[in-house]
This record gives sequence, structure tokens and C-alpha cells, in this order.
Amino acid sequence: MRPEDVAEYCLSLPGAREDIKWGGVRVFSVAQSKMFALLHINGTNGLSFKVDDDLFLGFCDRPGISPAPYLARARWISMKPPYPLSDAELGELLRRSHQLVVGKLPKRLKLGLLL
Repeated sequence: MRPEDVAEYCLSLPGAREDIKWGGVRVFSVAQSKMFALLHINGTNGLSFKVDDDLFLGFCDRPGISPAPYLARARWISMKPPYPLSDAELGELLRRSHQLVVGKLPKRLKLGLLL
């Protein structure tokens, strides 16, 4: 999956929106401020997103995947293109990241997203 494909996929998820922050980072979020993925425009740090707590260390042991700077304590991983995952696996992980973030939203915001 190319970075453009990642951005298109993230925006296809329910309630997802995109902002450019921090001097060149595409931030994908729900409910206006809850991030579920980061895509660096300049390509230096690639893609970062949240994973399940129990899978975090396993992903960090895989070649090409590392704990995300500043976000590892929240169980985010980071990878540079070309991504070391298949398109299907990466899509599933991005969808799961979205679900993890939406799952922690208050009920009124979840209803607003029609989830």
C-alpha cells in the first residue's frame, strides 16, 4: 500500500477527517481530536497508528516496525515505506486503530458518528 492509498483508506473510515499538523504530518482523527493514524508527508517517519495493547510488543519485534516516537506509551507503532505488511494486514490494522479510538469515545459522540 502506498502512502496515498493509506490516506484514502483512513478517510474512508466512519467519521474520519484529516488535518495537517506539526509541520508536515497528516493527522487522521475522529470526533475532531482523537487521532488514530499519522502519515508524515516528508516520508522520514512514515506511518504511525495505534494497535491493541497485547499485540504491541509483538509488532515491535517485527523487522521494519518500531514503537512510535512520543506515542509508544499509548501503544502506537511506526513504520517507513515500503511498509513491511501486506495491503490486507495494513488495512485491517488501520481499521482496528480506528475502532480502538472510537471505542473510547463517549456514547453521545459514537452516536454522532452513526456507529
